[in-house]
Amino acid sequence: MGIPRILVVDDEEGIRDLVSMYLEKEGFNVDIAPDGQGALSKIEKNDYDLFIIDVMMPKLDGFGLVREIRRFCDKPVIMLTAKGEEYERVLGFELGCDDYVVKPFSPRELVHRVRVLLKRTLNMESSEQNILKFPRLLIDKLSRQAKVDGKEITLTPKEFELLYYLASSPGRVYTREQILENVWGYDYFGDLRTVDTHVKKLREKLGRGNGPDYISTVWGVGYKFEVTND
Repeated sequence: MGIPRILVVDDEEGIRDLVSMYLEKEGFNVDIAPDGQGALSKIEKNDYDLFIIDVMMPKLDGFGLVREIRRFCDKPVIMLTAKGEEYERVLGFELGCDDYVVKPFSPRELVHRVRVLLKRTLNMESSEQNILKFPRLLIDKLSRQAKVDGKEITLTPKEFELLYYLASSPGRVYTREQILENVWGYDYFGDLRTVDTHVKKLREKLGRGNGPDYISTVWGVGYKFEVTND
């Protein structure tokens, strides 16, 4: 496995230089782009392991860029924003981003979040439970694939990790705090809607309303994975 390659997209030169400096200092390969269109040009020519994308940019903003990336790539996306309103975070997650960082931010914290995401997407080590099988559903940890009725469904990295985490212990109830800690790997400062948003998207992709829901809400507590004999 080579050195992870990261694309930093931000219209502020100072931010691009700062983030690049810290990432390169940690040993990552880093490319930069000043806007969404410039980023797409680089993505056409290179393979990236992770994207760091600013929301507010000229020509093609961060949300538009994420939409384009998710058409053909499921690599992790961290979004940067100077606003941080809840609706922006929810929209970002619904489009498929994996993390959200509000400006001004700590470069060291950003590097930590990059490492967490890359560890989970690039270093999926073997375990005693690589394949989980349920009625209509198969989850393969090593290939990072999930299939419903034999057909693969497209999941973002974080959606897959959330599904695998819950499905590894059917029937066990997890609080939102436990899910944030174990799936995201760090404190989300009480933003529990992150979990709710990802569960909603997972249910849609798993075919909620057509057979088992798989992920059940335990009111006042959190969520659990369960299967029925239907």
